[in-house]
Amino acid sequence: MSLEELKVLVRNGVEELNKQNLAVLDEFMAVDYVDHTNQLRNREEVKQLYAKIFKNMPDFHRIVEDMIAEGDKVWVLFRITGTDHSGKKMESTSVTIFRMANGKVVEGWTVPQVVSIFPQG
Repeated sequence: MSLEELKVLVRNGVEELNKQNLAVLDEFMAVDYVDHTNQLRNREEVKQLYAKIFKNMPDFHRIVEDMIAEGDKVWVLFRITGTDHSGKKMESTSVTIFRMANGKVVEGWTVPQVVSIFPQG
C-alpha cells in the first residue's frame, strides 16, 4: 500500500470508531495487534478496551489534527473529546504511532498529553 493509502486506512478506522463501530477493528487491525501503551496483546482486548471507553464516555470522539506516514508507520496527532461519568467535559491531545503491515495495523504506541514540568514565564 502507498503511504496515502495507509493514511486513508487509519483515518477511516478512526471515523468508524467515532461511530462506536467496533467491527471496523476486524478490517483495520491485525488479530495479533500489540498495543504497547496499554499492554494489550490482541484485537479482542482492544475491542474490550473501546467497549469500556464508550460505556464510561458515550460521546468519546477523536479528531485527527495531523497525520504523517513514513515507511511502515503512520503518526497521528489526535484531539480527544468527551464527557466523563460526572458530566465534566474532557479534552486532551495525544500522538499515536501505528505500524502497518499487509494493510492492517499491527502495533501501536500512544503518547498522551503531558503536563509541562518547565516553569512558566
